[in-house]
Amino acid sequence: MRSARSVKYPQNASHYRPAPALRARVVPVALTILALAVSSPAWSAQQASKPAETATKEANAALLKELPFSDKTSFELAHKGFIAPLPQAMIKGAQGNLIWDPTKYNFIKEGSDAPDTVNPSLWRQSQLLNISGLFEVTDGIYQVRNLDLSNMTIVEGKEGLTIMDPLISTETAKAALDLYYQHRPKKPVVAVIYTHSHVDHYGGVRGVVDEADVKSGKVKIYAPLGFLEHAVAENVMAGTAMSRRASYMYGNLLPPSATGQVGAGLGTTTSAGTVTLIPPTDIIEKTGETRTIDGLTYEFLYAPGSEAPAEMLYYIKEKKALNTAEDSTHTLHNTYSLRGAKIRDPLAWSKYLNEALALWGDDVQVMYAMHHWPVWGNKEVGEQISLQRDMYRYINDETLRLANMGYNKEEIAEQVKLPETIATKFSNRGYYGSLNHNVRATYVLYLGWFNGNPATLHTLPVEDASKRYVEMMGGTDALLKKAREYYAKGEYRWVAEVVNYAVFADPKNQAARDLQADALEQMGYQAESGPWRNFYLTGAKELREGVQKLPVPDTASPDTVRAMTLDMLFDYFAVRLNREKAAGKHVVLNVDFTDTKQQYMLEMVNSVLNHTEGKQAKEADASLSLTRATLNDIMLKQTTLQDALAKGDAKLSGDQSKLNDVFGSLDDFEFWFNIVTP
Repeated sequence: MRSARSVKYPQNASHYRPAPALRARVVPVALTILALAVSSPAWSAQQASKPAETATKEANAALLKELPFSDKTSFELAHKGFIAPLPQAMIKGAQGNLIWDPTKYNFIKEGSDAPDTVNPSLWRQSQLLNISGLFEVTDGIYQVRNLDLSNMTIVEGKEGLTIMDPLISTETAKAALDLYYQHRPKKPVVAVIYTHSHVDHYGGVRGVVDEADVKSGKVKIYAPLGFLEHAVAENVMAGTAMSRRASYMYGNLLPPSATGQVGAGLGTTTSAGTVTLIPPTDIIEKTGETRTIDGLTYEFLYAPGSEAPAEMLYYIKEKKALNTAEDSTHTLHNTYSLRGAKIRDPLAWSKYLNEALALWGDDVQVMYAMHHWPVWGNKEVGEQISLQRDMYRYINDETLRLANMGYNKEEIAEQVKLPETIATKFSNRGYYGSLNHNVRATYVLYLGWFNGNPATLHTLPVEDASKRYVEMMGGTDALLKKAREYYAKGEYRWVAEVVNYAVFADPKNQAARDLQADALEQMGYQAESGPWRNFYLTGAKELREGVQKLPVPDTASPDTVRAMTLDMLFDYFAVRLNREKAAGKHVVLNVDFTDTKQQYMLEMVNSVLNHTEGKQAKEADASLSLTRATLNDIMLKQTTLQDALAKGDAKLSGDQSKLNDVFGSLDDFEFWFNIVTP
């Protein structure tokens, strides 16, 4: 039973008017954040940041005494095997657009003391992330680090090179391979391995291989089961919401500075180039599968539902080298991403790491991942993996233990502390994930959002509740007066929470917005997690300056659109259906794809849009025939349905107004929606 003691908390337009849906962006989250990752015009207009308050300085100073900052082992490992620095020239696109600035974080000097405005542990991590260049992992295995959010790994085989995780953009991936070629023999790329289904691990593939070589069989591409489905689908349905939140998570709207963005904890930042995708040719379906790739023996561990829905770890037997993908890196990772994503399973994650130890722990000599720096030595690798195994297991088990004692997710998140043996290792600190939000995510994974208290079952929407809170507190002036007293005491969490009521009750009240911004800013300065810092500081920025509606590029890449199944596309159309516009309408459409020989019946009824593959209605209101290639061109805005009909690339029969009824009812989503204001 739960203890009776109280819990103490520490401080729709279209090219073809009848069918606006067919020009809609398909916006996977990662693609949009890339477009925002380079310097933003908002930077020059930003209001001055505030300095660190006394309470922030004290909190950051206290952490210096809690963690072993004198231990320089991570810096030694991050420098080990150094061959050459990154080129210092800006990487630009064909139109002169900036894709990667290798000097962006030069203000972060290795060995320098953390500014008052940066958590010293996060500052240390950012210093490590800035150790950049071409490195030798072990004989025949090389990495290029900090030329994107992730690492690109290059393995020398019998005949050529195997590329592991070719970054986000073709431009950065090509630059990474060019850097390698400057210092190693110029062998051809014969294989690519995607460790998992996140864009920073496949998006630059066309920068290192030609698709014609893949189709001819000269180059093989290996990926885990489910890779293509999840690479394309994970963020499509909620893509706009995820992308907007990702602009907060990665700090893309913040200047790189001691009072702004200092990195993302997992890497410095994201590149902003051309995102591509070549489908895999060889799928790893289960643990225990082996492949001989260019003369080397790869043993695979299939790890779905860990850091990504489709993920795998693998061991190169001849090199005694273990690639842990993103399941063991030098941070506590996310079991829930703040940009919004399906919750990951910390118990499964822990068991995969345990399985890796069982399979290869006796023999492994080096562990390298697709972020951060390697670990060398059998004993050291065992410690790294076992501590992270125990960390994810602890998060799972302790959350459930406390839940079964009757605590809710907020209470549990305040109580759970990792064992000292885990928590004092820098590789287990929450630079990208955080213990607090991972615990809450684990609670939701098992028990959902409702905490069991009926008072929280049907709460008022935040705007309505905020007006009532402010009224009960005696009005905005009284609320702000009291909140300033808490601010003076350094209780920034409470100030941010309570002043949020004033902001949502009266969003034009700049005094309320400024006070909440000040509190969020101090919380950002104290945050050890890069994404937490970025969320706090971006929220402060938008409270002070408002939402600046910057250009949003049409980021659906041709590869992404082509890789989407028709089922996925029609599901996305259904998400965009405006229920009010569709109300009372019943429309049946036949769609025939003449090249793929696929037929669909679309039915809009009861304000939903259903689709059925392999069926054609006998009495459809209208029928449309076209090729999948033509649909792709329409989605990519390379043509319009109207032009396709005029050219004969598409044919329409029946009542055209019924086509209008369906596609005229689909919404386009506005990217720059409010987050910190109603």
